[in-house]
Amino acid sequence: MRGIEKLKSLYRGLNAERQVLLQKYPYRVQCNVCGWKGRHLSSDSWHPYATCPRCGSGVRHRLLFAALDTNSGLGFKTLIQGKRILHFAPEPLIAQYLVERAARYVSADFFRDDVDMRMDMSDMRDIADGSFDLVVACDVLEHIPDDSAALHEIHRVLAVSGSALLTVPQKDNLAATYCDDTVTTAEGRHDAFGQEDHLRIYGDDFHQFLRAHGFVVTIVDESSFDAELVRKNVLFPPILSTHPLATNHRKVYFAQKKTA
Repeated sequence: MRGIEKLKSLYRGLNAERQVLLQKYPYRVQCNVCGWKGRHLSSDSWHPYATCPRCGSGVRHRLLFAALDTNSGLGFKTLIQGKRILHFAPEPLIAQYLVERAARYVSADFFRDDVDMRMDMSDMRDIADGSFDLVVACDVLEHIPDDSAALHEIHRVLAVSGSALLTVPQKDNLAATYCDDTVTTAEGRHDAFGQEDHLRIYGDDFHQFLRAHGFVVTIVDESSFDAELVRKNVLFPPILSTHPLATNHRKVYFAQKKTA
């Protein structure tokens, strides 16, 4: 017992010391997805200090949550609360928020078994027209051989005025999306597109691609928020990647199905 009391006393002392340090040197950043706070985020192989050490959120996830939290036209109430939602390649950190708010939530993936529907985004024949109010697909389209067919299918399964919430990796300062069907090996795709299972790397023309498929597009990036929020929630990499295929300037696309 004396040992336990000693440990408790030591813990109280360390906690008190921690509180003093936090008052003198407060948290610098906070993940707006899971609430983690710290001096800086963790690093991945591409971006230093840009990944939440608790939930694994990247810049694109925090941009998404910042938009849903602060933009009344694109917020949780407008797009998610009481809606029918189809979520491809569901990330747990996003899925939990959608499940809690949606009237109907359906997860989907082509390869995974831990989802409600196992299907190809470019061939959703089991889903009727207008079945969903929101389709969510973060960094999925670059894996799909026919991304044009995928967007056609997303448009079809959305209800009138429904929306797709999309992110894709976009190489910095790349004007047009780069795709080369002759690149077929994992090593070749890694070198050309940045990852072994990527089939293209998108350029600044992605919003035009969405519009060509019948969507009205709203783009959200770090410029959509004040500088203090960008710094606090790390909505832009604090240190830019120097990788030749760097995707430093992440964007979130809110693509609404045209009413006519």
